[in-house]
Amino acid sequence: MEPNPRQPHTLPPAYFEQVYEANQDPWNFETSPYERDKYAATLAALPRSQYARALEIGCSLGVLTEQLAPRCGHLLAVDVATAPLERARQRCAGLPQVTFEQRRIPEEFPAGQFDLVVLSEVGYYWSPADLARATEQVLAALAPGGHLLLVHWTPPVHDYPLTGDAVHAFLLNRAGPDGPLRHCHGQRQPTYRLDLLERR
Repeated sequence: MEPNPRQPHTLPPAYFEQVYEANQDPWNFETSPYERDKYAATLAALPRSQYARALEIGCSLGVLTEQLAPRCGHLLAVDVATAPLERARQRCAGLPQVTFEQRRIPEEFPAGQFDLVVLSEVGYYWSPADLARATEQVLAALAPGGHLLLVHWTPPVHDYPLTGDAVHAFLLNRAGPDGPLRHCHGQRQPTYRLDLLERR
């Protein structure tokens, strides 16, 4: 896993604040058919109809959060940027099981255990060192039998320290015969991949 020599460090909160200042929906989460189909695949990959306590890292505008919420007893959705969190809170105002918090992961990983952690379109913003730290935090927080769902864009982006494939490869290395995770399911589409892992 090689960092991008032009951007070897985790992208800072200011990067995302500037992106959202320039465009309220910079990745077209709300309008793109691609995103709609990817969200459907994400939800379809979850093997349980209900999760007692879930964590979504990098919730952005809350489009996936809103769709994930009916399957969660409690869903903690976190993001590093202020503007998208405000939109997400408005979007999910009628969903009392959802809590939004502004947190920078891995520095501010939430306490407690979760039986679902969703890491969608966020891992490649981390440096290799922060990806390793976040992985250990997720493993510590994931209850036995709990699920970790990874979904990431795979083409390289010059701003990003890592590629989606590098993120998935790092996590899948923890799913060997003696590793803490078991690989349940994976699929690759033309521009994204999805992997579901289970805590042993």
